[in-house]
This record gives sequence, structure tokens and C-alpha cells, in this order.
Amino acid sequence: MPVDSPEQVRARLEETGYLVDDGLAVACFLALKLHRPVFCEGDAGVGKTALAAALAEAFGAPLIRLQCHEGIDASQALYDWDFPRQLLHLRAAEAAGVKDAERLERELYDRRFLLARPLLRALQTQPSVLLVDEIDRADDEFEAFLLEVLSEFQVTVPELGTLRADEPPVVVLTSNRTREVHDALKRRCLYHWFDHPGFARELAIVRRRLPEVSARLAEQVTALVQALRAEDLLKPPGVAETLDWTRALDALGASEVDAELAVATLGSVLKYREDTDRARALDFAAILAGRPT
Repeated sequence: MPVDSPEQVRARLEETGYLVDDGLAVACFLALKLHRPVFCEGDAGVGKTALAAALAEAFGAPLIRLQCHEGIDASQALYDWDFPRQLLHLRAAEAAGVKDAERLERELYDRRFLLARPLLRALQTQPSVLLVDEIDRADDEFEAFLLEVLSEFQVTVPELGTLRADEPPVVVLTSNRTREVHDALKRRCLYHWFDHPGFARELAIVRRRLPEVSARLAEQVTALVQALRAEDLLKPPGVAETLDWTRALDALGASEVDAELAVATLGSVLKYREDTDRARALDFAAILAGRPT
């Protein structure tokens, strides 16, 4: 993925509708140049996962996603053997009268029976973007395994030997910080913290991602979300919720929003009863009047 500068990376990402600041543009450029993963940390809904999709689109590479969860292990992330096909092959060989046990074993553990999971697929696909999503949900053992794979961009399959990436994938790791990820993995990566954007930047994102909605609606929703984030909420809305709320209002045929409609559609932006109750106590009319349009 040839790039000459952070500005070029920024331009290509913005062509996909993904807006980046200087720090993220530099991190992505260095990730491409140095073959280092980008470790993206921040609240849910601030654009971490979307970065991987934007990189894949910008550089015409497939996006390969590994969704982490509690209890994920190496076999789920790396590879497995296609046992049903191996069994069919074994029965066919027996029916054909094949008696050579060593030959059968070699055939059974041939690459055609290898089921590549996301990590191995990313190593075998050039170019590619590997998204390791929500690494904070995995356990310490999986972190250590992932660190080993990302350090050398190679894996060892006992029956086949060492498989190396001819061209390392672009790797994006995300964390919602439900727990602290170990320093060893972070040291391997280029770190970037995703904060909630300010009003002007968030409005630009909404206008870029949803050009079909009215400028007034985009500005009003952005102002409302900024006000909600200032409250002590259990789950402050991210940019993803801003976009969802704007889409919902647009789907209702609204070209602008008033206090009554804002309250009626809070379920598009807030996902906890306590947050909804707190939001209902706000003076949405005053918030809307306080932002010039």
C-alpha cells in the first residue's frame, strides 16, 4: 500500500467519508510504512472500528475482522482442520484400496483441508486490513498469543511448517477499555486515543456521512448530542449514535427537530433507562435555541 505522506493518507481516508485529525493521519501513515499495528482506544461509537473499514476501502484491500470475546482461543482466531472433508477423503482412499499410511497422513493434513480463520487469512491475503475488534474482551493468554503473531507476522502449523506473510496486513486493534490491555501488546503498536469530537468536527462528520439530510437538522442533532455528553450519563453517545439519531429523524421526514420530537426519538441515541430519564429532564428547547443556525 504505497503512500508518501500523512497528508496522502488523510486525503484517501476522507475520500471514503472518514475524517481524521493530524495525530491519526500520522499513526496510519506510520502503520503503513513500518508495518506496525494501530492500537485504537476510546469509548464505544467514536469511530475506531470504522477506521479499519475506511482503510480497507481507501486502499482497495479486503477487510478481515476478528471479533474478540471472552474465552476466544488460538484455534478460533488462527486455523482449524476441516474434519468432515478429511473423513470423506479417508473413506474414499480406503475404498480405492490405498494402504500407504504415511501417504494418507500427508494427504489428510494438506493445505486444501486447512480452514483459515481471520488471523491466518490476513497473513495469506495481500494486501489486506486486519481488524482485531475489542481486544479488551479477550483474556491474557490470547493477548500473549496475538503479540507473538503480530511481532513476526508468521504462524507455525505443526503439520505444514511456518507460514509467513509476504506482505504484512495493515492491522487495527480496538479497545473500549473495559479492562487494561497489557503494556507488551501496546508497545508493539502505534497508540491513538479516540475522544469524542467537538461540535465543528462532529458536524463535519455528519454532513460528510449523511449528505442527504438538511443542514439544519444535522446542526441541531449535533448540538443536542454535545449537550447530552455534558451530562453525567452511564453511556455518553458516540458519533455512531449521532449518525443513528440523524438517520432516524430523517426517516421520519424531519428537516429540523423540536424539543418534542427530540424526546420522542431519544431511543435512537441513548441505550440506558437512567440516561433517558436524565435526558428527559433537560430543556431541549433552550439547547436548540442556544445554537445559531
